[in-house]
Amino acid sequence: MRFAILILVATGCRHDQPEPPQRTPPPASDYCRGRNTFEVWHELGTQTGSTVRPAHTFSIVARDPVTGDLGVAVQSHWFSVGAMVTWAEPGVGAVATQSFVEPSYGPKGLALIAGGASAPEAMAKLVAEDKSAAVRQLGFVDAQGRAASHTGAKCIPFADGHVGDGYAVQANLMGNSKVVPAMAAAYESTTGDLPTRILAALDAAQAVGGDIRGCQSAAILIVSGKKSDAPWAEKKLDLRVEDASAPLDELHRLVTLARAYDDMNAGDLAVEKGDLAGAEAHYTAASRAVPDSAEMKYWAAVALAGHGKVDAAIPMFRAAFAADRGWAELTRRLPAIDLLPNTPEGRAIVERVLHEAP
Repeated sequence: MRFAILILVATGCRHDQPEPPQRTPPPASDYCRGRNTFEVWHELGTQTGSTVRPAHTFSIVARDPVTGDLGVAVQSHWFSVGAMVTWAEPGVGAVATQSFVEPSYGPKGLALIAGGASAPEAMAKLVAEDKSAAVRQLGFVDAQGRAASHTGAKCIPFADGHVGDGYAVQANLMGNSKVVPAMAAAYESTTGDLPTRILAALDAAQAVGGDIRGCQSAAILIVSGKKSDAPWAEKKLDLRVEDASAPLDELHRLVTLARAYDDMNAGDLAVEKGDLAGAEAHYTAASRAVPDSAEMKYWAAVALAGHGKVDAAIPMFRAAFAADRGWAELTRRLPAIDLLPNTPEGRAIVERVLHEAP
């Protein structure tokens, strides 16, 4: 909705940072190739039951040392894994709770951290109180970058975790023992903002083998490192792929789309401030990121035309109208609700647009 575009504050789009590295995804048919990369497990044992279905998976929690942003991301061969695994609160911390999932680790862990406990202290307290700790796997990080990971003794092999500087990675039911080291190495060696580094860790996990069953869903949640009485305003990314043959590829696509909409929001704010050069820069960046989006071209055109830059807007209108004539009909309706000026001049703009961008 256009009204949402006009009022949303741009978040998560860091123009002072280098562009994220371009990623060439593997062919969809080859995406879950890692499921055939096995190490043989020679030790047989028993598995403790749980009242919650398992989310055997790999995940990362991390704090951006530059911005203080906090994030958690996951991939699994389980439907809608993000609904159970990913938890974060602005200015507090981030939690991943997986294996035989106990979802309460998310809100309880964040509440303990908000109350003054460090991430390792909060995790230790909850694990000590959990009679089924042996089947849990957890990652915690707090707003100071203190991190912890727990892998219960009865998590399905291969299962392991690693704590680094400001992050923790963990995985269970992996095809081999390479996943956790690959995630840590990728996170530490990748440059860029927090989503870029987190996604690099997930990519690395999949590349060396990933979940022994293959892949199905993925999620990423990024929040600000700033505490707020309006925590919903400090959420920077909250994206889920519930069911897909190549969930990380789809998650990358959604992150790119989210960044583009951040640029659209920033462009709208620039227009409101009279910074048309800045607005054009943001709109151009959004269009380049998602070149097939008629909607992005259209609303950028509306904003520019409404502020007198009709010549710059006409090619954008033309591209949107070519994609779907519905955009042309919508243009006729905009003056009635003042999204283009409801004046003789504004109506003249509409007639010019419809004439020159048929």
